[in-house]
Amino acid sequence: MGAEDTSATGVMEQESPEVADSGSLQQRHEMLKESQKSRLADIDRETLINIYRQMLLVRRFEEKSAEAYSAGKIGGFCHLYIGQEAVAIGAISAIRKDDYVLTSYREHAHAIAKGMSPDSVMAELFGKATGCSKGKGGSMHMFDKEVNFLGGHAIVGGQIPLATGVAFASKYKGTDQVTLCFFGEAAVNQGAFHESLNMAQLWKLPCIYICENNQYGMGTSLARAMSSQDISQKACAYDIAAEFVDGMDVLAVREATLRAVERARKNYLPTLLEVRTYRFMGHSMSDPGNYRTRAEIERHQERDPIKLFLASLKEEGLLSDSESQDIGAQVKEQVEKAVQFAEESPLPDPKELYTDVYANPINTGRR
Repeated sequence: MGAEDTSATGVMEQESPEVADSGSLQQRHEMLKESQKSRLADIDRETLINIYRQMLLVRRFEEKSAEAYSAGKIGGFCHLYIGQEAVAIGAISAIRKDDYVLTSYREHAHAIAKGMSPDSVMAELFGKATGCSKGKGGSMHMFDKEVNFLGGHAIVGGQIPLATGVAFASKYKGTDQVTLCFFGEAAVNQGAFHESLNMAQLWKLPCIYICENNQYGMGTSLARAMSSQDISQKACAYDIAAEFVDGMDVLAVREATLRAVERARKNYLPTLLEVRTYRFMGHSMSDPGNYRTRAEIERHQERDPIKLFLASLKEEGLLSDSESQDIGAQVKEQVEKAVQFAEESPLPDPKELYTDVYANPINTGRR
């Protein structure tokens, strides 16, 4: 049983008046599954299995991160991605290795999907020298220029203008690289979001803005924070192509991203994707969770993106029970190895306090 089934993080513990209608939930689940199954025929089996493996790896990685945080092995803030796996995995599966990804502080999944080693990501969480940011970034500041993963940004919406600049650089250099920019729906209220979309369309930049709308900005619901809650429609103000996407269907996310990628590569045009998803855990590991009920979470867990995708693969004869068990065992071993690597890695040397502060080394001889 995973953490998403047992943790009370982000849940109101008192009795809830909400009672899920199991019949309607099952009907919705089946409708979504049939929609997903209709997309399977257009994708080769190897890609499909890799997508499932990646989602499961992220889920198990995040569960283990929660355990390590609770044990005091991870410090600072820690924002888990459990429930949202279809967004990062689906979108990043649609781009090339030389394309760019920038995202917010909930970025463990994006880093792994972009090609970063789970070992280096876990070591960074542990604050170790072998981490991708030398143990100085922690959960919110993953970075690896070798795979064009440019952060992990803690400032809400801070990555949006940066991603716009990266897309400008690609166009300026005449490459056909695209940039994926992930952010939560709360960032849409920031001025930088609107400025960036205006600039991207005005200058025709190959940037794909992916709003991971998990319906809560920290503990504030979307309905309480945004006057117009149809985020995809905000693209109309800037004449940008936009789509609303089911973020619990990994193939729907992949297809929408592929369309946006084609638009960006061929015509240097931006896209806004509103991907409606849901986090099963709290905003962070320290979230007291007094703003939503267990019934609400259980209602969304009926549409767990990993369980949904696994069921589709099995029903279409693309993955057997024994094969899924083997993948599960491999993923578990991979995550355990990452934890062992992190635990055995050294802490950063105190001298590292003075590195990576300025572009050039500090001249300690100057007064």
